[in-house]
Amino acid sequence: MTDFSGPLATFDHALSIATTSDAAFEALMNLTRATIGAKLFTFMTADMTTGLAQRSYTSHPEDYPVSGTKQITYDRWFETVHKDRQSFVANTLADIASVFPDYELIGRLGCGSVINLPVVLGDTLVGTLNMLDEEHHYTPERVAQAKAWLSVPAKAAYLASRALLATA
Repeated sequence: MTDFSGPLATFDHALSIATTSDAAFEALMNLTRATIGAKLFTFMTADMTTGLAQRSYTSHPEDYPVSGTKQITYDRWFETVHKDRQSFVANTLADIASVFPDYELIGRLGCGSVINLPVVLGDTLVGTLNMLDEEHHYTPERVAQAKAWLSVPAKAAYLASRALLATA
C-alpha cells in the first residue's frame, strides 16, 4: 500500500491550527485529495436520534450548500453505511443514479464514482465522508486506501469541528 505519511503530517498540522469548523474539514478534504482523489468532497453529519442529516462541509458550496437538514432515508445505502458500517462504493453514474436522486448534477460536475465512508463514534454513525470523482476512479485499491488512511482523520476532523463550533 502507498505511504501517505507526508499528506497525513500536513493534515495533522492543518488540524492543529484550525480555528473554524470549515478549516478542520478543509484539512480533511486536502488529505483526501492528496491520497485517493476527490473532485467533489462533502461531509454529512447524521443525528440518528432525530433521523436527520446535514451537510457540514462542501467543496462546491454553490452546487451543494451547507444549509438545512434532510430526513435520513432508510434504503440500501443506509443499510450499507449504517447497519453494516461499510463504505458505499459506486463506480458509474448509472450505479449512482440507483441511489442518489441528484445524479444528474453529479454527472454535470464530472463525477461518476463515489465512496461514502461511514464515520462512527461511540458505536453510533455520526456522519459520512463523501468523495466523488470521475467514473471508475475508486478502484479496489483506492477504496482500501480510503478506509486505511481516512477513517481516523475523518473522526478527528468531525470532533475538531464540533469543538470549534462549540467555542465560536
